[in-house]
Amino acid sequence: MLSWLGVFDSHPLSPEEAEQKFQITRVLSTVDKNGNGVDDYTDILLGAKKDAENHPKYSAAYYAGGYPPEDEGCCADLVWRAFDHAGYTLKDMVDEDIAAHTENYPATNGTPDPNIDFRRVRNLKVFFERHAVSLSLDPTKIEEWQPGDIVTFDDPGHIGIISDLRNEKGIPYLLHNAGQKDREEDALLRYHISGHFRFDASQLEET
Repeated sequence: MLSWLGVFDSHPLSPEEAEQKFQITRVLSTVDKNGNGVDDYTDILLGAKKDAENHPKYSAAYYAGGYPPEDEGCCADLVWRAFDHAGYTLKDMVDEDIAAHTENYPATNGTPDPNIDFRRVRNLKVFFERHAVSLSLDPTKIEEWQPGDIVTFDDPGHIGIISDLRNEKGIPYLLHNAGQKDREEDALLRYHISGHFRFDASQLEET
């Protein structure tokens, strides 16, 4: 695996190793939506890891009702499953925002479709721009990239969740589904980053 400097990077740093090497303080949410004793950011991370470990067959097909089978999914499905693990129904939140503010979602072409809208990266990017904290797009500012953060990409459109693993330069690993073998990998710099978000539910009423 190539690192961001083109050096072979075969040993991901654990959260403890990364904290010791780079003195990065882990950011935790003040919210525990599902009341399980785990903060939202960590729950989102763990939900993304669970989907990565389940390794669903890649499919971006259209499904009546919106949700694909548990053993199928695309990049956006990893994200809503991660949010589901934290106690949030991302589909409902996206659908409600699109219904109320359709003009802000050009990917709908003015006609919302709850069967697919929450699985479109362009819609998710708008949703997180409106309802999450926007953060640095510079991956070399490693302390600003925290486990559970959401990242979107252009060319092609793609989305994933930031892992708690890092490479030897401190660049975080990415939890994502592009149909690849390893769903948690040193891939943050593989695509052009278009958005970096942290879903802080304590600020939802302010958006």
